[in-house]
Amino acid sequence: MSLDRLIAGIRDKQNPTVAGLDPKLEYIPAYIREAAFAQHGATLEGAADALLTFNKALIDALYDIVPAVKPQAAYYELYGWQGVRALADTIAYAKSKGMFVITDGKRNDIGSTMEAYAAAHLGTTAVEGNEITAFGGDALTVNGYLGTDGIAPLIKVCKQQDTGIFVLVKTSNPSSGELQDKLLDGEPVYRRMGAMCEHWGEELPGAYGYSGVGAVVGATYPAQLTELRAALPHTFFLVPGYGAQGGGAKDVAGAFDKNGLGAVVNSSRAILTAWKKAGTDGKDFAQQARAAAITMREDIMGVVGKISL
Repeated sequence: MSLDRLIAGIRDKQNPTVAGLDPKLEYIPAYIREAAFAQHGATLEGAADALLTFNKALIDALYDIVPAVKPQAAYYELYGWQGVRALADTIAYAKSKGMFVITDGKRNDIGSTMEAYAAAHLGTTAVEGNEITAFGGDALTVNGYLGTDGIAPLIKVCKQQDTGIFVLVKTSNPSSGELQDKLLDGEPVYRRMGAMCEHWGEELPGAYGYSGVGAVVGATYPAQLTELRAALPHTFFLVPGYGAQGGGAKDVAGAFDKNGLGAVVNSSRAILTAWKKAGTDGKDFAQQARAAAITMREDIMGVVGKISL
């Protein structure tokens, strides 16, 4: 099962973190942008080339210590089809280095439309009898608001292709409570969505007690994170909100089980812009990103302890 590979990578590297690849142009050192624009002009092609160059160098610096990356699709779609190609190339490069790839697309629909999203991001596309991989991510973030009609097509593809999903449950943004905290038959909506993840996950059982249906639960709500860990024993968590959004190691501690498993914590800006924080010219951006990733690992492992299966 797909998330088994993520869990094994976390165990092997003793590192329950994922590096978010959300590359704004201003995060990319000037020398990379200048080279890309010199070749392609100040165009979408040039921007996409800069993104890919930046991402590849980050992956080279991180793959031996960080088990996974999470490219956010919006930052690539921003640059048209050229940016989408850079997303596909980033996913392929990360996988070639042995990294688990979570495509952060937050997709959802029903019927044939959801089948198309599932095939594109987690499966294969049929072309004249040939099954071709379009993006090839290992997991996809999705919105469960349409209920089982929107999740069933994903589970079907996940079974076939050994891939997984992370469903939005209790997100890290300040206004999440406007809907997610509302009571439904006496329990918060996020608890109902979490229970649905447990139910959907019964179709994708994993080797380590966690299913192929994970949940997105933010570090900015540590009480709910701890509550949901206890309530959802078979649901693996993707935890945003660490670092730039205000969450710290103590805030994410409740996401983990007694074996140090149960969650992978995301950081994007703190890693991508570490060179800016260090005040350098960016020539050492990859080394600065690696140092930031190590600091994050040590910070979180300080509250998690040893990870064992």
